[in-house]
Amino acid sequence: MVSPGHPTPPPAPAGAAPVITGIGVAVPEPISQDRLWEDFFREHFADSRLARRIFASAGVTRRHTVVNPLTEPPTHWTTAERMSRYAVEAPPLGRRAVAAALEAADLDADAVGLLAVASCTGYDTPGPDIRVAASLGLRPDTRRLLVGHMGCYAALPGLGSVSDYVLARGRAAVLLCAELTSLHLQPPTTDPQQVVTHALFGDAAVAVVVRPGDSVPDDAPVAPAPGAAGPPLEVVDLASHTDAGTGEHMTWRITDLGFRMGLAPEVPDVLAKHVRPVVEDLLARNGVALRDPVGWAVHPGGPRILDTVRDELGLPESALASSRAVLNDYGNCSSATVLLVLDHLRRRGGLVPGAHAVALAFGPGLTLWAALLRVPGG
Repeated sequence: MVSPGHPTPPPAPAGAAPVITGIGVAVPEPISQDRLWEDFFREHFADSRLARRIFASAGVTRRHTVVNPLTEPPTHWTTAERMSRYAVEAPPLGRRAVAAALEAADLDADAVGLLAVASCTGYDTPGPDIRVAASLGLRPDTRRLLVGHMGCYAALPGLGSVSDYVLARGRAAVLLCAELTSLHLQPPTTDPQQVVTHALFGDAAVAVVVRPGDSVPDDAPVAPAPGAAGPPLEVVDLASHTDAGTGEHMTWRITDLGFRMGLAPEVPDVLAKHVRPVVEDLLARNGVALRDPVGWAVHPGGPRILDTVRDELGLPESALASSRAVLNDYGNCSSATVLLVLDHLRRRGGLVPGAHAVALAFGPGLTLWAALLRVPGG
């Protein structure tokens, strides 16, 4: 039911291609990787040489955290305590990201028909979907969708869901990925998988606005200078592949002391087996060759992941510049990360009308998701 005073906006014609028109980023306070190691993790991992080497080679210079282990380490917090903190921190961070995305898209909150929220680092009801919608004054009949516990690849199925809504309903939609990995610091251990996890992950919220293509203003910039917000991107197609036989290689288990990640060293090998066939099939069915995309937004799960994608797809190192930059400046922020890379890629310049870009993300399952994007025009 629509509340009085909130008439439903007329929809655009069904079939208008979904287009990303704005991206908003919100992060908590930064902290350097060196300081995290020297002032906390060095003692946490008993000054292990292996841990020192892993931290130094993670490709991360700084991260952002809602819980700073230097001042309030959550090492022995119960899961209930961690979820309470999630309920405090996630909604305002998410609100900042969505507000920034709406501003970048020049879209009023009243025009949003669907808000989808992807998060695997916390649970609360009323959750961030309800709280963000209320704090921004979204219409009371705005649809909400929660994409939970899918992990690092969740942004792309989330993007697919909001794009389907835009295509079917002719109204704008917003996807918010909000991840607070710092809440899940685990007790001291000698497990190398845990060292890798704690060397990589950070916190971020990123939102994207998706609108019907025929509602995008004709004067929207399509080839801005580097550093500008970047061109709109049509969501052309998506693909996924899950190798269920290797599911135990990457896990995200709920324990009495928060969520604990399992990250086997074989993950890049499994990715190497599947990434080229999945990408080639996605491109081929849309009449695009592997050599054609000029932009690559690859989820930086870690340096080995990026090296594997580069080698298996035959990409130049320059194609991974945005992924390496995001890993350096933010770490791995789970589902929010590929959107950070996409934002960086748009701002670099070089995405001209008619150009294609590919987004790739990976996570538990083992699961690979790919999205084909295109700059309108050309």
